[in-house]
Amino acid sequence: MALGLKCFRLIHPAFCSYLTTLTRPISEITVKTMSGRQPDHRQYMACTVVPVRHFATKKAKAKGKGQSQTRVNINIALVEDIINLEEVDEEMKSVTEALKDNFNKTLNIRTSPGSLDNITVVTADGKLTLNQIGQISMKSPQLILVNMASFPECTAAAIKAIRESGMNLNPEVEGTLIRVPIPKVTREHREMLVKLAKQNTNKAKDSLRRVRSNAINKLKKSKDKTSEDTIRLIEKQISQMADDTVAELDRHLAVKTKELLG
Repeated sequence: MALGLKCFRLIHPAFCSYLTTLTRPISEITVKTMSGRQPDHRQYMACTVVPVRHFATKKAKAKGKGQSQTRVNINIALVEDIINLEEVDEEMKSVTEALKDNFNKTLNIRTSPGSLDNITVVTADGKLTLNQIGQISMKSPQLILVNMASFPECTAAAIKAIRESGMNLNPEVEGTLIRVPIPKVTREHREMLVKLAKQNTNKAKDSLRRVRSNAINKLKKSKDKTSEDTIRLIEKQISQMADDTVAELDRHLAVKTKELLG
């Protein structure tokens, strides 16, 4: 029954008085002395009953938060003249693929030559990967060598890039030869890699937010020729796609964390 709707019930006077008291402010409640014969249990009277609204408890609210909301499923072909949702989806997927690639190439318990291949080196000719300017090889299970003989002028930049790669590497140089000792697999090393995995995941989420923001801004430019309801529905679809991607990024992080910690 809607809040505030009144109905009449045939109830005992004492219970009616109790209900009336519940619906009045405390400041208005006074104690009255009743004169005359008190009604016995066989006497009844009609009184107004006001339904009491029950507010949700914190526990109930918390339970409600876990319930899934209605999902949107827009036919991409029907809104392609407003925004290309397939293109937005591909951009979001590329964020996930980039994170997976980063995890596989740079965040491993055992550092391998392949881990150094895609380290970005800032040179006078622009940004280049380490394997484009140096020959990377495995000297021993504890040492990686990077031969910079072909681009000796980039040696200092390569050392800086390796040191700042976030892989906990401390390169040493001998002329144009860079020696990269492989860190021992300790608990601290594992935890450091997990920390890097979380940082990289947060960067991926930042990239995802930019993709979502760009899509929403593009969508809003169609306000003049599209109804508000349609705009709102497409915006919800984009947000839903972003939420799904965030969940996938978190799943990859959880798997990688478990792998790194052993």
